[in-house]
Amino acid sequence: MKSFSHQQILEGSRAIALTIKNIAPAVISAYPITPQTHIVEDLAKFKADDQANYEYVRAESEFAAASIIVGASATGVRVYSATSSQGLLLMTEVIYNIAGMRLPIVMTCANRAVSAPINIWCDQQDVMTIRDAGWILLFAENHQEAVNQHVVAFKIAEQLKLPVMVNVDGFILTHTYEPVIIPDSNIIKKYLPDYKPTIGQYLDPKNPATLGLLATPAHYMKIRQKLHNDLMASLKTIDQEYKNFQKIFHNKLKIKKSIDNGLIDNGLIEYTGPNNPDIILVAMGSVVGTIKDVVNNLVSDNKRKDNAPPDKVRQERIGILKIKCFRPFPAEQILKILKSAKHIAVLDKSISLGHIGCLASDIKAVCQDKIQTKIQNFIIGLGGRDVTGNMIKKIIREVKKGNDKTKFIEK
Repeated sequence: MKSFSHQQILEGSRAIALTIKNIAPAVISAYPITPQTHIVEDLAKFKADDQANYEYVRAESEFAAASIIVGASATGVRVYSATSSQGLLLMTEVIYNIAGMRLPIVMTCANRAVSAPINIWCDQQDVMTIRDAGWILLFAENHQEAVNQHVVAFKIAEQLKLPVMVNVDGFILTHTYEPVIIPDSNIIKKYLPDYKPTIGQYLDPKNPATLGLLATPAHYMKIRQKLHNDLMASLKTIDQEYKNFQKIFHNKLKIKKSIDNGLIDNGLIEYTGPNNPDIILVAMGSVVGTIKDVVNNLVSDNKRKDNAPPDKVRQERIGILKIKCFRPFPAEQILKILKSAKHIAVLDKSISLGHIGCLASDIKAVCQDKIQTKIQNFIIGLGGRDVTGNMIKKIIREVKKGNDKTKFIEK
C-alpha cells in the first residue's frame, strides 16, 4: 500500500481540505468567508459525499462556529475550523477563551486585510489582532508547507493542550495551484495517532471538571503566567515535532537547498544564504517565495561569465530569514542568525497603526542592546498590493543606506 498519493497540482484550499479530511477530526464547524471559503466548502462536500465521517456543523456566524468547536473540544474530541479577516475578528472573544481553557484546537486563517475600507485581498493584519491571545501561530510559505504544518499542528496542540493557528496568505496560497503531495490517512496515523484526551481536562460526567472557571485576582495572574510559560516552553516541542515529522515524511517531502551555500531549517525558522551576509531579509508567509526568486536570480546573474556590466545589487551577499513560528516568538534562534548581518530589512505585510510593522517590532525588541546593526522596517503588500521583484531590489538598495525608519514600499 502506498503511503502517499502522487504529486498533484492543487489549489491551496483543496490541499488543506484534503489534509484535514485525512487527519479525520471528529467535529468541523465553520462559516464561509472569502478567501477561506473553498476550504470549508470542500470539507462540507466530503461529508455530503460520504467520503468523511466527521460531524460537519453549519453555523450562522464565525462567532458561532468558534463556539461550536469549543463545545466539541471540551468533550475531548479532535476538532477543526477555518476563518479569515472580519470572521477572525468576530471570533476574538472565543479565540481568547480557547487558549485560556487550554483546548487543543487547530484552525486555519486565510490571511486577509481588515476593514475599513472593505478589502478582500491578502495581508496579515487579521492575525495580528489576536497575536497576544495565547495561540501558537504558524505561517506557511507555500502549499506543501501549509499541508505539513496542519499535520504537525494537531500533534503539538494535543500534546501541549495549546491551540494552534496555521496562517496561509489569502488568494496567493488559497486560490493558486502548485505541486503538492497530500499524505494519506495511514501515514498520518503513524505520526498523529487517534486523539486521547487527558482525564480531568475535558467534560466527563464520570470525572467532573470545570473549564473556564471564575478566577479571582489571587489566581488569575498565576494562570496567565502558566499559559505564558507553557507557550515559551513550546518552542522546543514545535522544533522537535517538526523533526519527528521529517523523519516519517522525509523521502517524499524533501527540503530543497535553493540558495548558494547555507541552510538552517527547523520548526521555527529557515535561513538560506551565505554564512556572513551583507544583508538579511526577514519575512514570513508567501512573500518569502518571491524574495527567494529574486535573490536566486541575483546570485545566478552574478555568476555569469559574459561581459554584462556589474550590478551593485547583484554583488551583495544576501541571506533570507523566514519566520515560520511567530508565537511563541523564537527570539534566541532569530538573534543567532541576525548577529552576522551588516544590514537587516524586515518586510511586514501588517502594521501596528501608530507604531511600526508587527514583525519588525518584535525583531527590534529581540535585537535591542545585543547587536549594533540598524534594522529597517518595510511595509509591503497591504490590501493585496503586488510585491514585485523590483520592490525587493529596491528594499535591498534602501537598507544599505543605514536608515532605521519604517518605509512603505508601494512600487
